Amino acid sequence: MKMIFVTSNRGKVREAERYFSPMGVKIIQMKVEYPEIQADSLEEVAEFGIRWLKDRLDAPFFLDDSGLFIEALKGFPGVYSAYVYRTLGNDGILKLLEGVENRRAHFKSVVAYYDGELHIFTGKTEGRIIHDKRGRGGFGFDPIFQPEGFTKTFAEMTTEEKNRISHRGKAFRAFSEWLKENLI
Repeated sequence: MKMIFVTSNRGKVREAERYFSPMGVKIIQMKVEYPEIQADSLEEVAEFGIRWLKDRLDAPFFLDDSGLFIEALKGFPGVYSAYVYRTLGNDGILKLLEGVENRRAHFKSVVAYYDGELHIFTGKTEGRIIHDKRGRGGFGFDPIFQPEGFTKTFAEMTTEEKNRISHRGKAFRAFSEWLKENLI
């Protein structure tokens, strides 16, 4: 079976392959620009992406949308995480949190799959924003996010360590389990 993963991020493709290759699913990366709406939830953004792409791509395909939600900032950057990372980066988030005691945050990932019908899978990882960047691995906000119960940031973890507990890993795991039960 072949599935298209709509993303420009090769790292996400490698992560997806870890879940789907053992099942005999070949992931085909496709870089397709699609509009990202302003919405209140990642689910709404992902669903809009699927609906916009469904008449332009051959099914089956999937995409993901992820965000960092910081409690003290009322969930910001949330659905705007990619834009905030490009414009403010990790240093900007750390600046916003200077003097803030409550540093609780979570990453959430939504994987939307289309095979003629829309299917949504989610994953969430609780943690906190640390005071300084640490680590060189991962991408995005990984150097400032420390998952609950760990002393390392996502950026300090090996890919395998991160994938076991990451929001995207949890969403991919739920998606792969659904595939096993329903398609393969």
